[in-house]
Amino acid sequence: MLVDMHLHESTYSSDSKMTLAEIVSDAKAKGLDGVCITDHDSMGLKEVAEAYSKEVDFPIFVGVEYYSLWGDITAFGIDSFPSERIDAQEFIDFVASQGGFCISCHPFRNNNRGLEHHLKDVHGLGGVEVLNGSTSLEANREALRYCNELGLVPIGASDAHWTSQLGKYATYLPEDVRTIPDLVRVLKSGKCRPAIWTEEGYQVVETF
Repeated sequence: MLVDMHLHESTYSSDSKMTLAEIVSDAKAKGLDGVCITDHDSMGLKEVAEAYSKEVDFPIFVGVEYYSLWGDITAFGIDSFPSERIDAQEFIDFVASQGGFCISCHPFRNNNRGLEHHLKDVHGLGGVEVLNGSTSLEANREALRYCNELGLVPIGASDAHWTSQLGKYATYLPEDVRTIPDLVRVLKSGKCRPAIWTEEGYQVVETF
């Protein structure tokens, strides 16, 4: 199963130009099997996305891209998140207390919103975006080095805000999932791998 793990929908992410219908349509056209909506500090789309997912018979998982004091972290498997900015470790602990899964987004992107070298300072992080569609190849390779060193799950995601970006990178899941609990379980299995879109389809990779 191939899932784009980091997408922004226009209702709650003001910098996105994509509607939910456009996301699903383009994801299907590109050969994706599911998508994750991770709006900036919002899970407001959750109920609408759950209903639409059933309507179109296409997995849509809603998490959040939370801006911690040390940088952006996507989280899945939580029902709420802190209304104020807190440090990364505190947020990771909060997600863990609910049985969720945390991923460091674009840790080395040059915009002061990644965990960068703090990846080595936090405990309980589940994965690292080693392929982020809005991040340079050099920064993605640095993320991969840290991910491998720390033994975390490598994640591929487009971080798309418009449809031309959608699906540039994705994550291979070793089984089909339909619910957030199953998504979290499979992510925690450590068997997921990043994938790169090519004209022939997706290529699952160990390095790049």
